[in-house]
Amino acid sequence: MESGFFPIFIPMQDAKVLVIGGGKIALRRVRTLASFGASVTVIAPEILPEIQPFSAECLCRRADETDVTPDYRLVIAAASDRETNRKLGCRARALGIPVSVADAKDESTFYFPAIIKGQGVVAGLISENGKDHRLAAEKAAILRQALGEQD
Repeated sequence: MESGFFPIFIPMQDAKVLVIGGGKIALRRVRTLASFGASVTVIAPEILPEIQPFSAECLCRRADETDVTPDYRLVIAAASDRETNRKLGCRARALGIPVSVADAKDESTFYFPAIIKGQGVVAGLISENGKDHRLAAEKAAILRQALGEQD
């Protein structure tokens, strides 16, 4: 029997979050986290310019294990480099920091859900097994439409 995932909502206002990576996945994560008031630091050799307005700090360089410190509430490893994601995910887990590793769900301690907001409601959605992104995206679109969410 698969146990599934328990949804949990935590306050993010002023919470320090580290995002490793500066591409499209990082942009989506940073934008979402910023919408909840998180203070996001982004580290990557190249960072999309669209990320800047949503982040507290952008560091244009390669990230290493020393960047992952206990003051972060969450770590998102979304670099285009598999080894960087693996190392930083491992470091976050060792420090007990929840981590989402974009290219290796089995290395993640939580899954970053599709976020739906509208009419005073916030929902986070993943498929029951955390693997069917298409199913989650389809259902999120239905909920967004029902709640009148504005992109």
